[in-house]
Amino acid sequence: MKRVGLLGGSFNPAHGGHRRISLFALNALGLDEVWWLVSPGNPLKPGAGMAPLAARLASAQAAARGAPIRATAIEHELGTVYTLDTLRALKRRYPRIAFVWLMGADNLAQFHKWKNWRAIARTMPIAVIARPSYDGDAAASPAMAWLRRYRVPPASLQHRAGWSTPALISLRFDPDPRSATAVRRRDPDWAKRHLGRPIRDSVTHRLVTAAAHPPGADPA
Repeated sequence: MKRVGLLGGSFNPAHGGHRRISLFALNALGLDEVWWLVSPGNPLKPGAGMAPLAARLASAQAAARGAPIRATAIEHELGTVYTLDTLRALKRRYPRIAFVWLMGADNLAQFHKWKNWRAIARTMPIAVIARPSYDGDAAASPAMAWLRRYRVPPASLQHRAGWSTPALISLRFDPDPRSATAVRRRDPDWAKRHLGRPIRDSVTHRLVTAAAHPPGADPA
């Protein structure tokens, strides 16, 4: 089966840090591809300052260019509200793909706030990537207290049995300090350069227009 890592986020905008951690995870886990799930919105982040979906998808495609990474707004097409529903829908739509959920340590620190987070862990393996200044909070989080017993080494995904769930894989590499917040501060007009033309989704191959943006609609 094809092995694909899923990295969800606002990508507001996408940047080299997203690319770097994705390529690191791809190599560490022996994946064929990484899909960036560009979210229509995230209630755990403020809606103010969120660029249109088409602009964020375009920035993600630009950042992924030349790499085994596909940027997609498939959540908008699926109409799913919660991460669990998205992951289950992807597994139904692509039964011949083995998925692993990728998240940064900052997301693990608040994972217990996500709806049905234990069910997410039972849906596919989770690989957590170290993130500067968040490792302590992640290690002390309620989600980690539950997931710790399911830790497996990255090499386990090289074998079919390694895709059983729940499974938690910890990935450590040199921290990357880049952030979308810093990019927006340096370049507040970045989104304008990505608007004005329809964007074709790298996974569904459908056109995504600037109108496809219900801000703040999709909780984690």
